[in-house]
Amino acid sequence: MLAGLAGAFVAATFALIVAEPYVDAAIAFEARHAAHAGGVELVSRATQKTLGLYTAMMLYGTALGGLLAIVVAACHGRVGAIPPRALAVLLAALACVVLVLAPALKYPPTPPAVGLHETVRLRTGAFLGMLAGSLLAALAGAWAAQRLGAVLTRLDRWLAGGLVYLAAVALVAALLPHVDEVPADFPASLLWQYRVAAIAGQMIFWLVTAELFGRLAQPLLAPRVSR
Repeated sequence: MLAGLAGAFVAATFALIVAEPYVDAAIAFEARHAAHAGGVELVSRATQKTLGLYTAMMLYGTALGGLLAIVVAACHGRVGAIPPRALAVLLAALACVVLVLAPALKYPPTPPAVGLHETVRLRTGAFLGMLAGSLLAALAGAWAAQRLGAVLTRLDRWLAGGLVYLAAVALVAALLPHVDEVPADFPASLLWQYRVAAIAGQMIFWLVTAELFGRLAQPLLAPRVSR
């Protein structure tokens, strides 16, 4: 959990420096075009992108750091002779694919001024459905790889598990509703830069958390060598 807290701090700092300027630019675009521009802010932007950003990210990171530790402990010794540090980084890389990239391909991150207020519930539910579907598809791929262990080599069965994941996640994406609410006059470069920064921030969180956790867990989980 401490590793997740540290990873979230690094990711929040990255977001503050890299992603928040794009959010400010999107808010400025919305203020110029929205009919309700000029309304009173319930929470100031200065608070949102400092205290609010760090509070939310660090709570999120602490929880996911604990979950990463549980998954590493469950997999340690059961997926081959992989050292704890390497296992943590491998699982973090898988989390980047399953929990970040796959949902973002169907429902990419969007800054303010993109998306209608009337469809917030639909978009939130669809994104959570894609996230859950990607996680279940990954579990199905892992199960398939394990079941094929008796007839295929290790590489072949993990390739087969990867194909099962891709097929299942593609099916989930096809069944979920399509959402495209980007205004025609919204700057394409701003949208692209925000999405890259948002995804990069998530990857930074996972990799920093896994690396720090792996370094701390390695001496505890690795077998001790007798003199």
